[in-house]
Amino acid sequence: MVLPGWLADGVAKLLQRAPRGSRLPPEVAFADLPATTEEIAVPTRHGTLRAIQYSPPSGAAGRGVYLNLHGGGFVIRHPEQDDALCRFLAFHAGVTVINLDYIPAPQSRFPGPVEQVYDVATWVASPERPWDGSKLALGGQSAGGALAAAAARLAFEEGGRPEVSLQVLMYPALDLSIPAARKWSPGQEKFLVRMGPVFNSAYCPDVRLRADRLASPAGVKDTAPLAGIAPALVISAEHDVLRDEAARYAQRLRAEDALIDHLDLHGVGHAFNMGGAGRDVVEPVYEKIAESVKAAFV
Repeated sequence: MVLPGWLADGVAKLLQRAPRGSRLPPEVAFADLPATTEEIAVPTRHGTLRAIQYSPPSGAAGRGVYLNLHGGGFVIRHPEQDDALCRFLAFHAGVTVINLDYIPAPQSRFPGPVEQVYDVATWVASPERPWDGSKLALGGQSAGGALAAAAARLAFEEGGRPEVSLQVLMYPALDLSIPAARKWSPGQEKFLVRMGPVFNSAYCPDVRLRADRLASPAGVKDTAPLAGIAPALVISAEHDVLRDEAARYAQRLRAEDALIDHLDLHGVGHAFNMGGAGRDVVEPVYEKIAESVKAAFV
């Protein structure tokens, strides 16, 4: 289903008016973890972007940097929802975390957000920064996972500029070439089936571009070899309509010896860490991410 552009854009802008902020249940907000934060400005070809920097505990500043990319169907602008993960990684992985407030669609359409993330990754990797930019991880949830994968692909195609040590792809949207309704199977949630046409039409209105390797890394048309791309931790969820494309991409990376692990979580759905799942489910996933970051930055 392809929505008229004006309708998709209108719905996207309505979604953007929702109150911003983290509304996580206390048990998965990890507010007990101390966090030192400050707002920073990062230059890109699309203008200066806002980001929140989470500093690690004293003495750990040299361990590297994690660029976090929030979800929201490429249209919702709420990096604050990732506060829990950002403070967890800063504290437990001992790294600087940059939580990026990228410009979403329809204000910035594909490939605009990908270019924003790539430019920020290049900026954070600069030796001029107060952290060790030679140790860089790109991570994101849902649409943010798609942007992380795309930026890692650009870095790979640019000969490792910047050098990416790790991709963390949580329930990522990796195949826009398949309509959301065709991804559903019994037992899976239907939220993305309903909202997928809005997200896809606002982000990438040209249907032909949805098969591009930066929009659909798990699409059938992208068969280029990926040997040497940054290794990835892929996390998928049983009841998520995006599960199959995450699994396909994980298998593709495994064939290129670029897969650290694929966690396929049973009994949970899309964005499980932001609603529904308890700390007993969320914390082990965050611990796995922290362990993977530390291992990648050795």
